[in-house]
Amino acid sequence: MKIVLAGAGDIGFHLAKMLSSEQHDIVLIDNNESVLDYAATHLDVLTVKGDSSSINILENANIQGTDLFIAATTHESVNIVSCILAKKMGAKQTIARVSKAEYSQKDQKHIFANLGVDKIIYPTQLAAFEIRRLLKLTQVTDNFEFEGGKMSVLGIVLEENSPFIGRSLREMDEMYPQMDSRPIAILRGHETILPRSSTTLRLKDHVYFITLAKDREHLLKIICSAKKAVKKVMILGGTGVGLEAAKLLEEIYDLTVVDKNKETCKNLIESLHDTLIIEGDPSNIELLREEGLDRMDAVIAVTPNSETNIIACLMAEQAGAAKTIALVDNTDYTHISQRIGIDTIINKKLIAANNIFRFVRKGKIEAITSLHGVDAEIIEYVIQKESMLTQKPLRHIKFPANAIIAGVIREAESIVPNGNFQLQLHDKVVVLAVSSSIQKVDDLFR
Repeated sequence: MKIVLAGAGDIGFHLAKMLSSEQHDIVLIDNNESVLDYAATHLDVLTVKGDSSSINILENANIQGTDLFIAATTHESVNIVSCILAKKMGAKQTIARVSKAEYSQKDQKHIFANLGVDKIIYPTQLAAFEIRRLLKLTQVTDNFEFEGGKMSVLGIVLEENSPFIGRSLREMDEMYPQMDSRPIAILRGHETILPRSSTTLRLKDHVYFITLAKDREHLLKIICSAKKAVKKVMILGGTGVGLEAAKLLEEIYDLTVVDKNKETCKNLIESLHDTLIIEGDPSNIELLREEGLDRMDAVIAVTPNSETNIIACLMAEQAGAAKTIALVDNTDYTHISQRIGIDTIINKKLIAANNIFRFVRKGKIEAITSLHGVDAEIIEYVIQKESMLTQKPLRHIKFPANAIIAGVIREAESIVPNGNFQLQLHDKVVVLAVSSSIQKVDDLFR
């Protein structure tokens, strides 16, 4: 597939990295020569310097016949104009990143489609959706459900009281032979590990388990400290992600929003209906304590300052909050969250890039999701025809070394397979694959 990508910032670079690993032909456009030079030396992409809303620059990128044009610059108007021009000049599909909430509304989609913009990506709203999802289960850092919850992937940090510390996966199976749950990925510092039967778990490992619905509560009871349900939530920062998250959460939780800007607080009062608005500095811990920090079940720090968000979440954790979520701009911070005591760190640019990536690959798969900080994707395939995958047990299939078949859904049955298991036609197969192995896995299921 030929893809032209406008904008080599965090979203564009991360997206180009994922797409180029799958042997797509990528052309990257940006005004900044230094970021293009960096991309050219680290990724398998072609680069074009210039403004993507220029017809000449799009011609230089050979936009005619391009399968997909993605405009992800920091300038909303440039993205929209670029998509309109690209579509008129021959691009088959276009995606534009926007910064206005109104552009993401359903009734606006047909207007953009008529102009030539096929899909709108609003990173702020995507981050708000992510926050809502993360609040559902406080014991875990991530919770991804397949087939309406028949199978889940749970992210859990191993604390001192965990019975799995110092034990291999083989020993875990022997301890709990009736439980269909298995680690499928481990984040250890910056290293992503796809565990084997001999892999030993360590204190503070961030482990992703695949588990069936019948075993989920049992797994959480064994491995996690009991945590209370979330009822009271405090959001620090009332613009952007804070406002969008508040709109989603105020009907579910007892919500408080803190922001230091008077005009922002006025806008919050006008936009929200059942939320306590407090005008004050979110970095003032004494103020937060006076406003009930110690009584909060969850604290979500989404101010424009990443360091303020991290510190506020650390204080909330010490105060007893069951869940803390910090928004950061620096992608390097996504690896350090659990090691310093924060449940989850999110980056809206990476969330947006992953969302676009899922859209690009949507035709070949049922679902795809990314794990925070992990260099791997969870992909759900459907076996559409008889192939080598259905002709022999899993242990005899030459599956990529950096990929794992984590689970199988067969009609009403959910299965965590072992090496003797054999796939069948129409099985839905949940695979975890390191980025470099995704293309090989795709080829097997194609």
